[in-house]
Amino acid sequence: MRREVTGWYSPALNEHMDIAVYGHYGFALLLIPTAASNYLEYEQSGLIDSIASFINAGKVKVYTINSINSESWLNPYMHGYEKGVRHQLFNDYVIKEVIPFIRNDSSPSNEIITGGASFGALHAANLFFRHPDFINGVIAMSGCYDLSVYTNGYYDDNVYFNSPVHYLPQLKAEWHLSMLRDSRHIHFVTGSGAYEVPDYSRHISAILNSKNVVHELDIWGHDIPHEWWTWKRMLPYYLETRF
Repeated sequence: MRREVTGWYSPALNEHMDIAVYGHYGFALLLIPTAASNYLEYEQSGLIDSIASFINAGKVKVYTINSINSESWLNPYMHGYEKGVRHQLFNDYVIKEVIPFIRNDSSPSNEIITGGASFGALHAANLFFRHPDFINGVIAMSGCYDLSVYTNGYYDDNVYFNSPVHYLPQLKAEWHLSMLRDSRHIHFVTGSGAYEVPDYSRHISAILNSKNVVHELDIWGHDIPHEWWTWKRMLPYYLETRF
């Protein structure tokens, strides 16, 4: 498998950010880490190995980036307002720096799909819903799409605009909704086992239904927990059957 690690000093975040690239061709899958983990989390967890056959076959080219959750939502020493401001800069980093990097590194006609598990699923979905003009779809595994669950009761505009279950019900701009409706790849998948909360996925699905946005809600059984081995089953299954 072709593997490259690179990076640059991010003007948005004012720090060096690494990115790992796996593969040589295929649609671009941008994976957002869980919790406070880094750009190598999906490799070190074995998830990259679980999809190696699709990478080697040129079906997908995978990009993994750092999270800054430890500098924002998961930093217990920051005020909620500062956390939100920092996360908005992360959004700028992805849209203004990572997406152009991916476009330059792959065929301009290839789709860019965001993906992630757990907290990474929230960020992946949020990036897609806010920027369907730059991102073409999402594979969200075992996520909670209500950011206020992570903010210890703090709520402001930055929480609202990064919490899909809050802003999507109010979304009325037809140009924006039409891009969401045009996506062929909006997938929400979750287990029903230990530490999984399938109602989180049902909630976002109900909102999308109210907006006539076609998507997939896929709830796996009570034997499927909130664990890495679950996501190492889910992602290969979706790459094989949906792409």
